[in-house]
Amino acid sequence: MAILDDLTVDFVSRSPDQTRRLGVRLGELLEPGDLLCLSGDLGAGKTTLAQGVGRGWGTAGRITSPTFTLVNEYPRARDGCILYHVDAYRLDSLEEAITTGAEDLFDGRGAIMIEWPERLEAILPADRLWVSLTYQDDTRRSLRLTAVGPRHATLLKECRRSAFGV
Repeated sequence: MAILDDLTVDFVSRSPDQTRRLGVRLGELLEPGDLLCLSGDLGAGKTTLAQGVGRGWGTAGRITSPTFTLVNEYPRARDGCILYHVDAYRLDSLEEAITTGAEDLFDGRGAIMIEWPERLEAILPADRLWVSLTYQDDTRRSLRLTAVGPRHATLLKECRRSAFGV
């Protein structure tokens, strides 16, 4: 793990389980209104990380990529607060995202994680945690976590402390 500055952390995961565990740490810290942007090519580990986030969030449901449904909702067991999981891979345009109501998710009622956020970037709130995942080999993935805005700078700092002790 390398802390590049207060807003950026690099991490190399050596297994899918390690990627999930980092997701659990993030999920435990999420609050309604938080936005996780999970960026990377197919096979980079976005859904694996999302599974950990869901577990940490406290959902009883199995986290699957909503590639064909666009959005899955996962209520938190303790309070019913929703984690929205968006997969923008199949969106052909920003206009299509707008007509499907994607903007309505950013009302602060729940936490949001988006796979393929580049396709929605023009409508994303400025305050967010961007996680770029890169395939290294069959087991290793590199992750760069970049916080934008005060809330997500705090989230990244809390995640660093929880996951890495620094």
